[in-house]
Amino acid sequence: MNIFVVFLILLLPVAFYIGWLLREKLGHDKIAKAEQYCEELILDTKQEAENIKKEKLLEADEHIFQQRKAIENTEKQKFQHYKQLEKQLNEREVNLDRKVDILTKKDQEVTKLDQKCKIREKNLQAKETELDKLMSEQNARLEMISGLTNEEAQKIQMENIMESVRQEAAAMIKDIKDKARLTANQKAKEIVIQAIQRSAISHVVETTVSVIKLPNDDMKGRIIGREGRNIRTFESATGIEVLIDDTPEVVMLSGFDPIRREIAKFALEKLIHDGRIHPGRIEEVIEKAREEFDDIFHENGQQAMHDAEVHGLSREQLKLLGKLKYFSYQGSNVLQHCLEVAILAGLMAAELELDVFSARKAGLLHELGLAMENYTVGTTPEISADLAKKHNESEAIQSAILTVHTLDAEKASSPLSVIVSAANEISNARLGAKKEMLQNYFKRLSSLEEIANSFMGVTNSFAIQAGREIRIMVECSEIDDAHAEQLASTISTKIQNSLTYPGQIKVTVIREYRSVDFAK
Repeated sequence: MNIFVVFLILLLPVAFYIGWLLREKLGHDKIAKAEQYCEELILDTKQEAENIKKEKLLEADEHIFQQRKAIENTEKQKFQHYKQLEKQLNEREVNLDRKVDILTKKDQEVTKLDQKCKIREKNLQAKETELDKLMSEQNARLEMISGLTNEEAQKIQMENIMESVRQEAAAMIKDIKDKARLTANQKAKEIVIQAIQRSAISHVVETTVSVIKLPNDDMKGRIIGREGRNIRTFESATGIEVLIDDTPEVVMLSGFDPIRREIAKFALEKLIHDGRIHPGRIEEVIEKAREEFDDIFHENGQQAMHDAEVHGLSREQLKLLGKLKYFSYQGSNVLQHCLEVAILAGLMAAELELDVFSARKAGLLHELGLAMENYTVGTTPEISADLAKKHNESEAIQSAILTVHTLDAEKASSPLSVIVSAANEISNARLGAKKEMLQNYFKRLSSLEEIANSFMGVTNSFAIQAGREIRIMVECSEIDDAHAEQLASTISTKIQNSLTYPGQIKVTVIREYRSVDFAK
């Protein structure tokens, strides 16, 4: 035990020494490595710094080069600009010198002319003085010879001049009237033609029957109802007859009142779409349809007012105007007819430099009386004029509406009345404005050609432009130019006496002479 302790005691210094030696050696190695690492780091840093320095220097050189180049370009542009300005200034200077020379020459010429004018003025003054003297002497001699004073002679001369002027004015007035008579008819035709060409109104012909499409034939039984209760309720509530036959998937509504028929159609379509069809529901839907149609009438009236380019109509006027969409007269839709009359009247008023707005408004409202219910006193124009008066329209509009069916200019109270009446006649005389059976239409065309072909010398005839014109080919050997005019007049007279037609029919006689030979 003691030996082990002694051994340990002796071993401790040795161990400390060995540890110290190892520590010293390891420390020197770490220091050497650290110093080497630092030196390498310093070298790398210096190298990187050198590279950065070179890179920055290159960038600086490039930046300086670009700036220098930009400055050189700017200076070059300025130099070119200044050079151009210098050139322009030189040209202006040359022009100014030239103008100065011209002005100098003109000034000299003006000076010379001024001197000449002064000399002439002096000569004229002298001659004027001499002329006054001679005139005084001549007047004195004339007074002595004629025995009249100067004032009396002037009075006689003035009377002679006035008489001469009156005669010239009368001749001029006669000439103007003659020219006006010659051109008035042509001008009126041009105005009407332009108005017709610039108006485009689509007309839809209404009938007394409305057709409703059904989803299937079973719906007919539901419309009739048990023991016919549904159909009786519908007919009594609407006043429209329901026609049901063997036509598949179709029912028809018949009635003379277009408003009631349209409401009935709307209500029945709604019932078919809803599927619930019984007396209580039928009455409810019809009542709602009447309420909805009040708004529809108003919307139709607003649209018509917009299309006619009119404003300022009351709600009652708009409602009545909207009802006209469902009325037809002589095959024409009344609202479309009113729109056409409004547009035609406005165009003609513009050509004649009259009140376009009043012309359009009168044309639009002239058939408003047709839509009035329970109004049995008076004609349609009278009722429409009363409505216009009720809504504070101008007297010119009231008069135009009242005389809309009068073409006599002497009976019309204003030019506006004549224009609206003419527009109404044009709309009524338009092809298709009055309903005509196709068979009657063809018969009228055939009658035209038969009348033309019945005359001697006529080889052929053609009715064109829907019967508004007939062209007649004649034999040149039998009919000369003078007889051609007489033939056109004779055929026109026979057509007037034999046929009934709207508007007028143009009769054109064509006489053609051909000479044929052959070159051999």
